Amino acid sequence: MAAKNLLLLILLLFLTLNLVTAQLRRNFYNGSCPNVEQIVRNAVQQKIQQTFTTIPATLRLYFHDCFVNGCDASVMIASTDNNKAEKDHPDNLSLAGDGFDTVIKAKQALDAVANCRNKVSCADILTIATRDVVNFAGGPRYEVELGRRDGISSTADSVEGKLPHPTDNVNQLTSLFAKNGLSRNDMIALSGAHTLGFAHCKLVFNRIYNFNSTTQVDPTVNKDYVAALQGSCPRNVDPSVAINMDPTTPRQFDNVYYQNLQQGKGLFTSDQDLFSDRRSKPIVNLWASNAELFNQAFVKSMIKLGSVGVKTGRNGNIRRDCGAFN
Repeated sequence: MAAKNLLLLILLLFLTLNLVTAQLRRNFYNGSCPNVEQIVRNAVQQKIQQTFTTIPATLRLYFHDCFVNGCDASVMIASTDNNKAEKDHPDNLSLAGDGFDTVIKAKQALDAVANCRNKVSCADILTIATRDVVNFAGGPRYEVELGRRDGISSTADSVEGKLPHPTDNVNQLTSLFAKNGLSRNDMIALSGAHTLGFAHCKLVFNRIYNFNSTTQVDPTVNKDYVAALQGSCPRNVDPSVAINMDPTTPRQFDNVYYQNLQQGKGLFTSDQDLFSDRRSKPIVNLWASNAELFNQAFVKSMIKLGSVGVKTGRNGNIRRDCGAFN
């Protein structure tokens, strides 16, 4: 009976994902704002010229949005006296402001064009911008499907237990991604986004100073990398000090992330366990040796992620202000 119920649940999820995919389409705005993608791209490029942080911040914002109530820009909503929104949950407090600002600037650029004003959802703007930051960092450019509506709910409580944590292992990550209709291979591919961006020292202290009761340092960490991390994050350092996720090519979207894992240079336990676990290790090795295969897998998984929890029709709206319900 339990197996039958599980099969029905999987079938329902499959049908739901396919229905959403059918509702999203590449030419969604052709009749209302045909230049939407170029307008957003220009705004993103201008923002990147101001600060490189735009790239990892926008990419991370997209993940945090899609994993909580789907890709509906609900993470953009500001808290009010009556509602503590997603962005103020502890797991979202480290989201860099440049990601939010990227969407806001792109929205302003669209609203400056009469036929585009208030026609494009913040969820679609974030989706386009995420594709563009990956491409501007040297990653693949891919077609995005559009037609999302913006979410009409955003609560901090809804974030709890929905986002990956640095201490997660492959089992925990696989389970979390499966709740969003994403496979283990999707999880490994999307983890490759850690080829960009930075983290804070407080998130690696346990691996380099206080791993467990028998050893201070996580034995899976490369010894030279331990020394480098301890140099950047001494015991008495401000825990908010930033360190690169990828110690080799931190500003380039590439497959070096997987090569780092082969050398014991994954920043988080959740990174390094992809190489330590026998189930994910073959994929890590494959993508470490073949950048094109990684890019193809990443694109496929990003498009799949973009269909998670999408709101269409009356299930959402198009916000005039990406940071407020209106």
